[in-house]
Amino acid sequence: MLSVKDLFVAYGQSEALHGISLEAAPAETLAIMGRNGMGKTTLFKSLIGLLPAKSGSVQVNGKDITRDESYQRVAKGIAYVPQGRMIFPTLTVEENIQTGLENSKDRIIPEDIYVLFPVLWDMRRRKGGNLSGGQQQQLAIARALVTDPKVLLLDEPTEGIQPSIIKDIARALNEIRKVRQITIVVSEQVLSFALEVADRLFVIEGGRLVYETARRDTDVGRIKQYLSV
Repeated sequence: MLSVKDLFVAYGQSEALHGISLEAAPAETLAIMGRNGMGKTTLFKSLIGLLPAKSGSVQVNGKDITRDESYQRVAKGIAYVPQGRMIFPTLTVEENIQTGLENSKDRIIPEDIYVLFPVLWDMRRRKGGNLSGGQQQQLAIARALVTDPKVLLLDEPTEGIQPSIIKDIARALNEIRKVRQITIVVSEQVLSFALEVADRLFVIEGGRLVYETARRDTDVGRIKQYLSV
């Protein structure tokens, strides 16, 4: 469903990603682990088209999206929840979700969105800026889901969120994958969360993937060494 081959990305003359390759099957969840500054956000921005690839290729469901603009990538089935959530604080919850429906005919929010995130139904008339961090994260995921993606990218979804809400988000992602049969890729520093949602875990360091493991075979101590400063 997602295929990344030998992806190189640079900021000007400074190369940030050095030949990233990975594949994700339909309805599989991958976790990209790594410390700050190791290339997680750069990878995600490149996959959604906010940063151009210097070389290499990205495919979604067999379609090459390497040179596409972000909106074209969304149309081909990739959705992105950025680090920091980036919701619209002055719009209501309902209006925030509807921004993901810009290109749909009727702009009606699918019922399963509120089933997945009941708190958003309760707060649908409330301004996005008045929600807690965890509620804003659920809102950002809901906004991405209404584009009906085949691949969902989440950049640091647990950042700044209390542990009880992290568990809610893990449950929601597992339910989304099961019900919608979509591929999910999360970048993450919280290992317990990654182990709760991911089938496979990767570690990125210095713009390279340096470790890959199936969840059941994960060497927790080894990953913790990579994540420690």
